[in-house]
Amino acid sequence: MKRLFHCIAGALLLMLGAAPGHAQEYNSTWDQVTGTGVLRAGCIAAEPWGYKDPKTGEWGGFGPKIAQLLADELQVEMKCVETTWSGAVPGLQANQFDLVAGLDATPQRAMAIDFSTHPMVYYGVAVLARRDHQFESWEDLNNPDVVVSVPLGTSNDRAASDRLPKATFIRPKSSGEAIAAWVSKRSDLVVGSSTWLAFQNRALDNIGKVVVPSPASFSTADIGLRKEADKRWRDWVSVAIAYYYNRGHTQKIYDDFLTSRGMDPAEAPPILKEYYKF
Repeated sequence: MKRLFHCIAGALLLMLGAAPGHAQEYNSTWDQVTGTGVLRAGCIAAEPWGYKDPKTGEWGGFGPKIAQLLADELQVEMKCVETTWSGAVPGLQANQFDLVAGLDATPQRAMAIDFSTHPMVYYGVAVLARRDHQFESWEDLNNPDVVVSVPLGTSNDRAASDRLPKATFIRPKSSGEAIAAWVSKRSDLVVGSSTWLAFQNRALDNIGKVVVPSPASFSTADIGLRKEADKRWRDWVSVAIAYYYNRGHTQKIYDDFLTSRGMDPAEAPPILKEYYKF
């Protein structure tokens, strides 16, 4: 009986090891995506980077749409794996997904993960404040009486900390919680990308204002990838992202999403470098 048990257990292990798409079979992300026929995108519910329809459960926004373009090129299925900004890097490292669209390439993150060599989009570092809050510069906001809400683990967490070292910070885990802190008046402002904050303000019936304080700071939102010796996945994604940017596909994704959410693309913050003054 004992011998029979070991035989059955061994057979099950062999079956699991031979199962199609088993992640441990693959030595690189390129082999894994093409071998399993599935591209797993880490999707974050923070417009415009990601939006999950509460009624249908379907995803829209930059992350899912860019991932779908990549999947279509490879003729594989695209699957969204929900995550958060703070969970994006460890999720990539743990092989929970194959890319995250919308991560800023920072020196700190680059020690842990890789990035596409071409930016996905550009944006201004902005604040969402109440309409009666008067300020023009970062220095106007740099005092302990100003309470800043910023999502933990985002590049804008670091940007806000660098520009507002004297301010008081609230660092919730999710983007929604950062906005909720501002709405409930537990914070005076929210720091984030101009694009994301424009969507948040719109969802709140424009009760606030989105401002890029002086001196202006701009950044890029990029494609985060797992760090590995085999660079085929990174190189291919980089070529594809540059192609979509230069051929207007990235702008179309943005404009279509804005329109679907009831926003005028002509009044939205730009996402192309050519529209910013550095």
